[in-house]
Amino acid sequence: MAKQASKNDCWTYIVQCKYGTYYAGWTNDLRKRIVAHNNGTGAKYLRGKGPVKLVYKKKFSTSKKAQAQERSIKKMTRKQKEAFIDE
Repeated sequence: MAKQASKNDCWTYIVQCKYGTYYAGWTNDLRKRIVAHNNGTGAKYLRGKGPVKLVYKKKFSTSKKAQAQERSIKKMTRKQKEAFIDE
């Protein structure tokens, strides 16, 4: 039986857009956020760039930790993001 996600779980994630660009974000409901991005109701940056493909995810116990990782990812170059995803 699959473990149910806790309401306290927070995720940092990276999606790849249909044109190959990367977008990093954080959420407390990863499945719902990916669906929103693909429906065009998520981040403005991703509108018209879908469908997106989830290429990285990491669970955190607090939103503060997830947001900190998101900020560090957003500062990375494309090459750094690709290396980070491949780790």
